[in-house]
Formats: sequence, structure tokens, C-alpha cells
Amino acid sequence: MRKLFRRYMPDPATVGRNRVVALLGNTFLQPGLWYLNRRSAARGVAIGMFCGLIPGPFQMLGAALMCLAFRGNLPVALATTLYTNPVTIVPLYLLAFSIGGFIMGSDATFVMPPEKGAQSVLAWCHMLLQWLSGMGQPMAIGLLALATLLAFLGYIVVRLIWRLHLLHALHRRRARRFDNSSA
Repeated sequence: MRKLFRRYMPDPATVGRNRVVALLGNTFLQPGLWYLNRRSAARGVAIGMFCGLIPGPFQMLGAALMCLAFRGNLPVALATTLYTNPVTIVPLYLLAFSIGGFIMGSDATFVMPPEKGAQSVLAWCHMLLQWLSGMGQPMAIGLLALATLLAFLGYIVVRLIWRLHLLHALHRRRARRFDNSSA
């Protein structure tokens, strides 16, 4: 599994030469944020799943900061936030609103989020925050509940898949040894 992930992970030295990352110093170049094992990968997926539901363009920033706090794998967390995109965000927010309404016992109706359009990112973020505040408590509680649920499931699934992969590799190794000793 590690080989599969490493094939797609950027090199920390290459990232360190980026102008934006260079401004932050060595904060995001700590080896623990780039080390890949089953625990750091699972934490990275959980962080990415949680931060993927943050409104607007702050998902990756939130994921990077949470990786600093919880020692998740930074590239895995950043890549995982991409599960939310223009195709998936509306169904996810609708699901979050429904979950929030169920938790609160509310029967409020869902309103579509504002589109980016030609306005600046700052103006769009302001419109997005107004939309989110208009949706009220069911949306906020639903987003928190759905993000927590997705993070938990992501963590468990990665740990389970990694474990199954290790058991399969162990079984193959034992079978190879048995074949070599009987020949």
C-alpha cells in the first residue's frame, strides 16, 4: 500500500521550493506530515473527509492546519478534500441539511447555494456565508454531523483496507516459503 501512495505523493523538497510554502518556513516540511504509514494515512483521510465539507475555498487550508494538529499525512489529507466538487457538493449539503433537520426535529426546506459567477472570490465567500447562515442551525449541525461521520468512516475503511492488504501479503509470503521448502 505504501508503494501505491508514494507513487503519487509529491516530494517534500519540491514542495519546499514553492514560493507560498517557503513563506511559511519549515512548518509544513516537518517529516511527520510526510511520513506514510497506516495510522498517518488513516488520519489524513479522516482529516480530508472532515475538511472537505468546509464551505468555500478553505478546505485545503483547514486540512493543512488539522494535519499540523493531529499529525495526519498532509498530501493524503489535501487529496482527500477533493471528494467535494461542483458535482458532489449540492447532494452532500442536501444530505447534511436533512441530517441536521432530523437531529433537530425541524422541517425547514433546502435552498440551493449561490454559484460562483463573475464576482470575486471574496464576494462569493460572503454570499456563501449568507446562504449558510440563512439555512440556519439544521445546516450547521448537519454539516458537523456528516463531516464527523465521513471522517470516522474514512479512518475505519483505510485502516481496514491497509490491514487486509498486510494480511494478504503475509499469506502470499508464507505460501511462497512453503512452496520453496517443499520443492
